[in-house]
Amino acid sequence: MWVPQYSGHGQPVYLMIADALEHDIAAGRLAAGERLPTLKDLAEALKVTPGTIGRAYDEAAKRALVVGEVGRGTFVLQQKGSSPLSVGAKAAGDKAENGPIDLSIIKPNDANTTDWLRQSITDLAHAPDLSQVLDYTTDGGHALHKQAGARWVQRSLPQANWQQIVLTSGAQHGLLVTLSSLSKPDDVILCEEYCYPGIISLAHGLGRRLHGVRIDEHGLVPEAFRAACIEHRPALLVCVTTYQNPTNSIMPAERREAIAQIAREFDVFIVDDDIYGFLQPSPQHKPISAYAPERSIYLTSLSKSILPALRIGYLHAPPDTLSRLSSMVRSSVWMPSPLMAQLASNVINSDLGGQLVKVQQQEAAARQHMASKILGGYRIRTQPNSFHLWLELPEPWTSDEFANLARANGVAVVSGSQFLAQRSSSTCGVRIALMTPSRTELRFALTKLASLLAAPEPRLFY
Repeated sequence: MWVPQYSGHGQPVYLMIADALEHDIAAGRLAAGERLPTLKDLAEALKVTPGTIGRAYDEAAKRALVVGEVGRGTFVLQQKGSSPLSVGAKAAGDKAENGPIDLSIIKPNDANTTDWLRQSITDLAHAPDLSQVLDYTTDGGHALHKQAGARWVQRSLPQANWQQIVLTSGAQHGLLVTLSSLSKPDDVILCEEYCYPGIISLAHGLGRRLHGVRIDEHGLVPEAFRAACIEHRPALLVCVTTYQNPTNSIMPAERREAIAQIAREFDVFIVDDDIYGFLQPSPQHKPISAYAPERSIYLTSLSKSILPALRIGYLHAPPDTLSRLSSMVRSSVWMPSPLMAQLASNVINSDLGGQLVKVQQQEAAARQHMASKILGGYRIRTQPNSFHLWLELPEPWTSDEFANLARANGVAVVSGSQFLAQRSSSTCGVRIALMTPSRTELRFALTKLASLLAAPEPRLFY
């Protein structure tokens, strides 16, 4: 079994292991295609944790030294100048090296989750009650999973009752379940005039008529919402009141109360999409659900706060809607994975979720500070702990033109046109997500964007 020889101080053990691996490959002690020891075996040999070995192998993969294959292990890659070990491995490496720096997807930074994920999966695999989460569930999921979901929801909505929790396969599935259950074809669905594209695709896919309502720097405008209710008689309002996507607005308490009252007046259900509420260092405002609990569906998940692959969402709904929502869950996916729900529950019940959230808040704050220094000469809408920012483009830029030119220069951002509830509208902004690349890559990408903005006249050459 290969065991690295290393010595040194001043850098993490996992980096020393990766350096030793690189040295032994270069020296010919490890041949292309050779299988490396398992995490457990090498950890025992070096008297370190399996998580440390995992981080070392991840670092080696980033350097294109090794490739991991699910169910088989980790293998040494053929190095530059020789024939590739496999076409798939080479293609993956080329994409990572030559593709654009991705500032288009809002997600948590994964640098601090890999070790946790390995350990949590291992713990789950050896749990004595594992068999309980390997079978079908009834009544929308295990009670213990709903109770864990209620604890997560109570971070923002203290009065949440676990018996009013419906489990979903992520937030997008939660939106699908809610729109399908509480509206019918040809109903009008209201949302912000700039809204999450997933709402647009769902509404049109389900045959609902989507109408955008005017927003300002504080979010949805109550007077515009009232006017839309009078004109369109909507079935639902879908809104993001905290760290709105894409504009980053946070709705003040008095406005939340006013919108809740208008919804009650016109018998409109509210879908309170609080997917980014966790980013507030401490809850500043009650969710809009708290002002009209009898007609509000509170929606959140763990995919933005913890890990994108943790596809578990939680709906907190009025009692008279629970049977409809649960029925739609069964119709669409039969049941959210109880195995995934148990993993999510472990995160919540151990308070690891709270710790990971704090790490993400701190990382987001550092990246926002970087962005404000690089793009500070332009109009940006953001919050101190947000995962993204909204850049208002100066003339003569248009959203699509800037997004296309940015991609041509190796940086992927999202054109503001993708967020328009009505295509007849126009916009001159782009959304920039900050959490995906390393800080070094992010600084480079933002500097590139700033240089494009400073160009005397936009041009895209073919």
